[in-house]
Amino acid sequence: MAEFSFTELLPLGHDDTTYRKIADGGVETTSAFGKTFLDVDPEALTLLSRTAMRDISHLLRPSHLRQLRAILDDPEASPNDRYVARDLLQNANIAAGGVLPMCQDTGTAIVMGKRGQQVLTDGRDEEHIARGIYDAYTTLNLRYSQMAPLTMWDEKNTGSNLPAQIELYATDGDAYKFLFMAKGGGSANKS
Repeated sequence: MAEFSFTELLPLGHDDTTYRKIADGGVETTSAFGKTFLDVDPEALTLLSRTAMRDISHLLRPSHLRQLRAILDDPEASPNDRYVARDLLQNANIAAGGVLPMCQDTGTAIVMGKRGQQVLTDGRDEEHIARGIYDAYTTLNLRYSQMAPLTMWDEKNTGSNLPAQIELYATDGDAYKFLFMAKGGGSANKS
């Protein structure tokens, strides 16, 4: 018989990302039973989701932009390498304006959240996250790509890019960590 061995699904490693504050309020600490808890307002989850989906569609991380820029300065880069890097940088510049997304296939919204046992919410986290995704897709210039089955052979675009794939996990600690993704390449055929 095999021995029990636990491996965390999608473990988060060291993170050097520089984050920005998107709002004041929405998160506060409270004490009970001799412990400190993080109390998260539902609107904070909605705002975070809406902002994340906008940023995914319109912005590249500064570190990625620096890597593309470095290709232009690399003496060993081929003309094709430079062409592709220049094209990606021009596209990133246009997308950063917030009108046209980086790619026309804005994909299925996928969210993974890891909520510590000392994080308090109203218990409807998935609903609030989905609301933020809905807001992003219905108010920004993002293409709806989520299909819903009607019969065994027929499907229809949902017109809101919902349902999103939202997976929330319980973990230890007093942090709520999220990973937001947009999976393109044919949502109905998502791997």
